[in-house]
Amino acid sequence: MSTGHVVGVDAGGTSTRAVAADAAGCVLGTGRSGGANPNSHPPEEAAAHIAEAITAALAGLDPARTRACVVGMAGVSKLTDPAIAAVFTRTWERLGIGVRVVSDAEAAFASATAEPDGTVLIAGTGSIAGRVRGRKMVSTAGGWGWLLGDEGSAYWIGREAVRSTLDVLARGHRVTGLAAAVLTEALGVSELDATTDRLALSRRLITGVNAEPPIRLARFAPLVSAAHDDGELAALEIVARAAELLVANALAAREPDERTPVVLVGSVLGAGSPVGVLVRTSLRELDVLTSTDGVLGATWLAAVDAFGEDAPRPVHR
Repeated sequence: MSTGHVVGVDAGGTSTRAVAADAAGCVLGTGRSGGANPNSHPPEEAAAHIAEAITAALAGLDPARTRACVVGMAGVSKLTDPAIAAVFTRTWERLGIGVRVVSDAEAAFASATAEPDGTVLIAGTGSIAGRVRGRKMVSTAGGWGWLLGDEGSAYWIGREAVRSTLDVLARGHRVTGLAAAVLTEALGVSELDATTDRLALSRRLITGVNAEPPIRLARFAPLVSAAHDDGELAALEIVARAAELLVANALAAREPDERTPVVLVGSVLGAGSPVGVLVRTSLRELDVLTSTDGVLGATWLAAVDAFGEDAPRPVHR
């Protein structure tokens, strides 16, 4: 195999990680920095965080021997703005290495399979399903953000938890289980008595959640999982509907008779998540895989760019 090394980067909303690996797939260095999603960070800050992580990963290595660098970026669509793209281009030039930017979904898909085609289904704070062809996402289903979509995501599940709680208050039902947990989390209120003004409490809850960024609703999703495990009907219904919507988006991103792998990404689709369990059950006739580590997926994509299809997958040693 050719000499030199490659770099892969996972540029997320809260942190950025970079890995340098050689042609044999051996990890030579790692780096970490702050979030680099240009939708949630100023572009100069996001680019600087990527550069910091890459520089740390290349410590002790000759940057000139970097054969390829792939950055898997959350919020990559922001780079369609020429002014923002120019900020990142200047950063790559200062680093002195060539960089190819892909979506975090493409990096996640590559982390789980060497197949070039398939489907990636992401459900964390938001959600999206993507059709992957030649390791590139060519079309999507869902993924329209909190206002228009994000079906089955932690945001969506949290919103349904609050709606269910408001319904309990409006109908005069006992406040237990999920409703009590939501009121405790949102307002510090868990018990109601005959003197409680339910309408006023509902208004407090509505005002409280509307005063925060919409994605903050995602913090209620774990409460739904806990209530689901306790067998609470409202939580069972929310989980079942979330799984149904996610599966529908995954199938919408595929041909009807397609047999390529489906890669699951995100906390909502984790093995310990009730939504993830139902999604896997619904897709059991397909080859369902779980994304392992987006930074290693990006590193392998860089290795394929540099060393060809037979490049071994990077592993920490």
